[in-house]
Amino acid sequence: MNTINFNKIVGNHDILFIVLDTLRYDVANIALSHNLTPNMANYIVEKKWQKRHSPATFTYPAHHAFFAGFLPTPINPNRHSRLFASEFMGSETTCETTWLFKQANVIDAFAVRGYHTSCIGGVGFFNKQNAIGSVFPNLFVESHWQPSTGVACKDSTENQVMIALASLQQLPAEQRLFSFINISALHQPNYFYLDSTEEKQDSIESQIAALAYVDSQLGRLFSAMKQRAPTFCILCADHGTCYGEDGYYGHKVAHEVVLTVPYAHFFL
Repeated sequence: MNTINFNKIVGNHDILFIVLDTLRYDVANIALSHNLTPNMANYIVEKKWQKRHSPATFTYPAHHAFFAGFLPTPINPNRHSRLFASEFMGSETTCETTWLFKQANVIDAFAVRGYHTSCIGGVGFFNKQNAIGSVFPNLFVESHWQPSTGVACKDSTENQVMIALASLQQLPAEQRLFSFINISALHQPNYFYLDSTEEKQDSIESQIAALAYVDSQLGRLFSAMKQRAPTFCILCADHGTCYGEDGYYGHKVAHEVVLTVPYAHFFL
């Protein structure tokens, strides 16, 4: 069972849900063990990411699952109760600590409970430039995407955090907030986070450097959310990616390094 009773959180806390798009589990722990992610390390229990399985191998299906309550699942073979879930008959992964809602996704469920819902997009599935890139943003009352928050911008996380901070300033203190951010910096291309690289090729090393950059920007957001209201944070990847393992490159394949993701949740 969950040690967190999400029913007691909803209505009393702001919620910050950050998806570190494409972050590999091994990369997350390497960066953590080398003190490259001190802002995240402040909140990660025992200084080690939880090892979990993603419900999907790429962004689009993974986020549909997340928003219905199917967050990455702990790898040990038990039935693990979920933090929150859209109600359906026969579910074996809910318990008395699970927040159940009748809506199809948690964004609508938070809105019904009086939350302001905000999305700051990163990868292309959030770019609002076509029908498929509008599906997720359209679920939120407030949504943002621009090229400077996308995968091709080296300063994407800084720009996403600036948008988030500006949004916070517009909300009354008593207004509860569900803030979702899809971090794009870990997705390809990320080779440019290694200043010394001569080849324009992504690697484990360049994703580690990208994660260190992401962490350097998140500290301001954590502090601002903490000062605003009691906040519960979910921090995880939606999938990993291959850098040549067994001949695979990229994701959308059911490889171990794609399906195995880092996960943490904590109070700010």
